[in-house]
Parts: sequence; structure tokens; C-alpha cells
Amino acid sequence: MADLLGQVHAAAEPYLSSLSSRAVQDPSALALLAELGGPLPASGGEPSEVIERLLRVGTAAGTASSGPRFFHFVTGGVTEAALAADWAAALLDQNAFSKISSPFAHEVETVALGWLKELFGLPAAWGGALVASATFANFTSLGCATHWWGFQHGVDTAADGLADLPRMPVLSSGYVHASARKALQMLGHGRNAVMVCARDGVGRVDLTAMRRHLESLKGGPAVIIANAGEVNAGDFDPIAELAGLAEEYGCWLHVDGAFGLFAALSPRTAHLVEGIDRADSIAADGHKWLNVPYESGFALVKDQARLGAAFGMPGAAYLPGPGDPGAGYALFGPESSRRARSLPIWATLAAYGREGHRTMVERHLDLAQHLAARIDAAPDLTRLADVPLCIVCFRATPPGVTDLDDFNRRLGAALLADGRVYAGTTVYDGQVALRPAIVNWRTTEADINYFVDVVRELI
Repeated sequence: MADLLGQVHAAAEPYLSSLSSRAVQDPSALALLAELGGPLPASGGEPSEVIERLLRVGTAAGTASSGPRFFHFVTGGVTEAALAADWAAALLDQNAFSKISSPFAHEVETVALGWLKELFGLPAAWGGALVASATFANFTSLGCATHWWGFQHGVDTAADGLADLPRMPVLSSGYVHASARKALQMLGHGRNAVMVCARDGVGRVDLTAMRRHLESLKGGPAVIIANAGEVNAGDFDPIAELAGLAEEYGCWLHVDGAFGLFAALSPRTAHLVEGIDRADSIAADGHKWLNVPYESGFALVKDQARLGAAFGMPGAAYLPGPGDPGAGYALFGPESSRRARSLPIWATLAAYGREGHRTMVERHLDLAQHLAARIDAAPDLTRLADVPLCIVCFRATPPGVTDLDDFNRRLGAALLADGRVYAGTTVYDGQVALRPAIVNWRTTEADINYFVDVVRELI
């Protein structure tokens, strides 16, 4: 065992050292993936050879998404403390089901959740659950909203489901993310349950239309989804105004803050999330701007009792149930057997603190403005949106090109095929564009300049 772990340790230093200069994806290395296939071995191989092969192929053909030039999908890197803690999580292999299964994992999770609430300026009385992703955080939050909504109709949806209920009204701007729709899909409401109230092609919220729809419900309960950090340009719904609507009409307010929640860390951007403390639930990702390894998300809920009511398990003689002093966080979220994903969160917050993470966020804000300035100065690039946070939405506009959508689709494909930097395409206000996101602690101004140079080279 020590020798096998030594192989991983030996591979780590050169791989981590290469991240600052290596291509995000080496197209020539993808042929190595064939070495991982073939029939299932009958009797297995020498473990040291197996690990050597996995590391050789992985360090060559793996996507360097933890490096500083990966600007796709709003993917963070992994801080040094978080990586070491993630290795410790694998080493200790705790089942964070309950206090009984691991008092250690339970306590670390309790502290980590408390620190996250402090980081974002939320009351200590809020409840929370660490989950695998923002999708699961939306699922957990909207699961609580579903239980609340059923309760308004006199139905315990956790026990009896949705069959005897009307469809749950869900309202949002055009910024509503696919992961929120997927959560509604998994909860049985359907991904088309969302009533989109948008006043333009970008998706900005139409508060008048939303109010009109709430009036039409004649006092019936509804759920409002506010979006903190839209994925194409990093824009925000007016959370405080949506909180006011929710309070006026007795709605559940859920904030999807996958990465935008981190605007709360800087005085320069805190106004963007004004009103989040008035929400009923908040979803966010750790493996985005917190820079901890995959898989890491969290749901924060104002009324902790809702988590237990929505996700508590039916009785089993050998398991601690709700109210049992030996119970734990598995009764507050969708997963029962749970990895100790709290360890990297705890470690990165303990190692770098509030100020370290504020400094990182503000450096990324500066880098986003630098990228915007480089784009504005380039004769063949055009920025499509303001830059309130860490995403810069732009497209190539070389002279003489008549079909700019097709050109930019091909440019996006060329960027990914080239592999030196990574940024994919989107559609913003009907226009195909690039939308690089800057959330990696390793990214520097030199990486931003290199990204612009590569884009212009491929035009």
C-alpha cells in the first residue's frame, strides 16, 4: 500500500508544477486512452503496473481543469490545503452518514457549514447540507421548498408525494439555470414547471409580469428562484426586490448562487447579493469559486427543520432516525452513504480564512476587468455585456465575415481542439459568443493575456 501511494505522490509534484505552463488539453495524448480499455482482466494485473498506467495516461491525457488557463464551465482550481485534505479524506475513508458512523466527519462538517455561513454573512441559525454539486444543492433546496409547498396544502410530500396536489408554481427570470430545471425534473415537478418572467432576450427579470402572475394565483403558495450569477455574463437578478415580492405574496425564495454567492466576499460586489439573508434557501458550489476538488456543493436553508422533514429517512432498526442523538447530515440531504467532502472545505477555510478568500475573489474581479479591457482594445473582438463579476462575454468580429454566429461556433471548436486554453461557446441575446470565467486561484494576468493572444491567433 505504501509503495502504491508513493507512486501517486511521486507523480503529483511534476504534474502540479506543470499546471502553470501546460496546455489544458493535449490532443496528441488522447490516443493513450486506448490503453485503459479492452476486456475485463480475468485475474487482474500487478497493482503497481496498474497505477503506473493510470497515472501515465491521466497526467498526459487528463484535462488540466485545475490549471490557470481553463476558463470553461466556471471551474475553479484546487488550493494546496484543499488537495491535501482531499487526499486525507480518501485515506480516512469516512462514511459521513451520521455521528455514529463517523463522529470525526460529523464534527468537521458542522464546523465547515458554520464557517460557510460566516463567510457569506448568514445567520448561524440557518441549516445546511454538503452535497455533490450545485445541481444537488438546487435539488436539496427545492426539495425543501416542495415540502413547504405541500404543507401549505395540508400534504406531507415526503410521506405521500405529489399525486393529489396541483402543479407547484415556480417563477424565475430568464437567467434560470439548467441545473435548477433538472432539480425540478428530479423532484417530479418537471423541468418545464418554471414560468419565465423576462423583459428582454438576455433574460433580465420582468418584475411586473412576475407580480401579475402571482396576483393570478390569488394567494396560493409559489416558489421564486432568484439567480445570483448568470452563466453567460455573470449578471444578477435583483435579489432584494424578489425577496420583497416573496414576502408580499407568501412565496418561498430560493437563490441559485452556484458561483455568484461569492460576490458577498468583497465590498466591491456585495451589493449584487443584497437580500440573500431574506431567502429561504441558497444553493452554491464549492468546486467553483471556493477552489476545492470535485464533488462539492452546499445548500443553506433558513429553517433547518425543513431539511430533516424533506430528507429524513423512513425508519430502519439499525439506523439512527430523526431526533436520535446519533443521527447526522445524511438526514438533511439526498445522499445516505456520503464521502467526508467536508474535509477540503474545512481545510481551505482554515488555511486561508476570510481574508484569503476575499483577496482571491478581488484578484479575479481585477483579472476580469483586464480581460474586458484587452477585448475592448482589440479590433477583431467585441464585448457583448458588462462585467459585474468574473465572466467576460464577447465574440470575434473580424472584418468581412457575414455569418458571425457560424464563425464564432467554429472559433469555439478550434479553441477546444487546440487545447492551449479552454473556453466554450454560448448564445447570449441570440448571438454565439465566448464566455470565459475566471475563478481559479492560479490564474494570473499573464494567463489572461495568453488567452487573448491564442483567440486572436485562431481567428
